Amino acid sequence: MEQLKSRIEAVLFITAKVLQISDISEILGEEPEAVEEALLELIMDYASRDGALEIDDENGYILQVKQEHLDIVEKLCPVELKPPVLRTLTVIALKEPIRQSVLKELRGSNAYEHVQELIEKGLISRHKDKNGRSYNIKTTPKFTEYFKIKGDIRALVKTLNIDNGVKDDPEEAPEQNKNNAEELNEEQN
Repeated sequence: MEQLKSRIEAVLFITAKVLQISDISEILGEEPEAVEEALLELIMDYASRDGALEIDDENGYILQVKQEHLDIVEKLCPVELKPPVLRTLTVIALKEPIRQSVLKELRGSNAYEHVQELIEKGLISRHKDKNGRSYNIKTTPKFTEYFKIKGDIRALVKTLNIDNGVKDDPEEAPEQNKNNAEELNEEQN
């Protein structure tokens, strides 16, 4: 049983994604019942330790860092952003401080979701403007530290090799895309 527990632990460590008992038993060539029994013991082993790792079994099984240690993970692991979110971040950086309503015009209605994700990752901050109707958005020190930007923030566009288009869907607003691309080019020069 100890050897099977060790093998299961290795599978969970290497895959770093949620697996079902059937996945683990297929990978190891073991019967699902034996895997389930060993896995339950392994979960108890981790729960009895006062370590930083745990096996979460909510939607399958995954070896992960305990919630109380996630601040360490955030410091050590890079922030991954999807291209549309990265483009929204670029617009914010180039035009900061920018009103959220203006950002929505430039990036479309998905900008609201992008802003929320960027706030959660600590890359931007958002504060009500003076009249309280909209938000002003700007980058944070974590943004400049993460992207290692010194001086002109427009270096980000070149560093990330981002195209000049602002909208994700070119058919959504082709004329606005053209205008926004021209505006970004003017700002870069």
